[in-house]
Amino acid sequence: MTITDFPTTASGVRSPIPHRQTQGEHALAAARFQLAEAARFLGLDDGMHRMLATPRRSLTVSVPVRREDGRLEVVQGHRVQHNLSRGPAKGGIRFHPATDLAEVTALAMWMTWKCALVGIPYGGAKGGVAVDPATLTTRELERVTRRYVNEILPLIGPEKDIPAPDVGTDEQTMAWIMDTYSANAGYSVPGVVTGKPTALGGSLGRAGATSRGVQIAALEAFAAMNGSRSPEGATVAVQGFGKVGALAAQYLADAGCRVVAVSDVGGAVVRHTGLDVAALRAHAAETGSVHGYRDADPLSHGDLLELDVDVLVPAALEGVITADNAPRVRARLVVEGANGPTTPEADLILADNGVMVVPDILANAGGVIVSYLEWVQNTQAYSWSAGEVEMRLRDLMENAYRAVAELAGGRDLTLRQAAHAIGVERVAEAHRMRGLYP
Repeated sequence: MTITDFPTTASGVRSPIPHRQTQGEHALAAARFQLAEAARFLGLDDGMHRMLATPRRSLTVSVPVRREDGRLEVVQGHRVQHNLSRGPAKGGIRFHPATDLAEVTALAMWMTWKCALVGIPYGGAKGGVAVDPATLTTRELERVTRRYVNEILPLIGPEKDIPAPDVGTDEQTMAWIMDTYSANAGYSVPGVVTGKPTALGGSLGRAGATSRGVQIAALEAFAAMNGSRSPEGATVAVQGFGKVGALAAQYLADAGCRVVAVSDVGGAVVRHTGLDVAALRAHAAETGSVHGYRDADPLSHGDLLELDVDVLVPAALEGVITADNAPRVRARLVVEGANGPTTPEADLILADNGVMVVPDILANAGGVIVSYLEWVQNTQAYSWSAGEVEMRLRDLMENAYRAVAELAGGRDLTLRQAAHAIGVERVAEAHRMRGLYP
């Protein structure tokens, strides 16, 4: 697969996407570019390409919230269902001030390919509210959640669209969503969301599923690069020490890796002999950030991405590895815990520099896999042990990784190109088999 005829950036790198005003628009342009590359590789006709590029449904809603001091504020929310050909829509809900319709659309598209790639019967969706949860009290956050759910109520349901946690949301958010939906239905509907508390039908193993998937993908890639499954002593830097990054760091450390640097919104720290990840997690839980951790040195956010390490895990938001900093990325392996952390321009540079990238739609698929397992348990009114859930997660992740690696090796593709080719082809095949109604 060749990439040609791109405009040139100020740094001299040919860019597959033009400048965009918002991060969400940039993410959407990247998602469309990746789809176009897969469509070209697969030989899809223009009609199929356009259908796959177009969301099935997009809803934008106004969400009024009454603050504790009596003020009334209005924020904007979105829910996008990108594709429903392989099953009901599935995707998280994020609360973040930069959330917009373009970002949600990109994330929904990536979710479509992710579900198809790992072989679970879902289409892609995503939702979000443009609000900073850190500025809200618990009661205000509950009001925002319940009002947002009430506005998108016609779209969601256990057979239609099943939300899950994402940036700025958690199992408590999912509990409020489940209760709001159930109150409208007149009976308890645990299957309307995943990532719930276990007391409400949540699955064992769901909380750390995305992080566990990152670990599995990282170890598979490391073994492929080094001819050995042992990661003992491999150095790791994790950008984003939140829900995904903190546990990914812990799981990689447990596997024998040496986590030397981490960052979050409050700061970054480094210790070249290795961080005590458990102690650092405790510090972050107590203070709200890794900043100020005594047993490490401070580091800038930018420098963390450019450390000389074996594995770099970007696990925060989109677009952090760009054409500007990609030439200085020295990690041999990048494992994307976040959605869309590497821009298409940066992908070209990393590939040219011999850096292997395990793409987001593969590396962070653990969350949606265990969400699917939770949904199955809810529909059967049954539950599996944590060990059974992890076994199923590991099987699906390893099988997906091997399929991607086989295609990449056989057709001289990057792992991202191969992953998108597999996911897009499976969705396109579902479209062909179902036909077009009417």
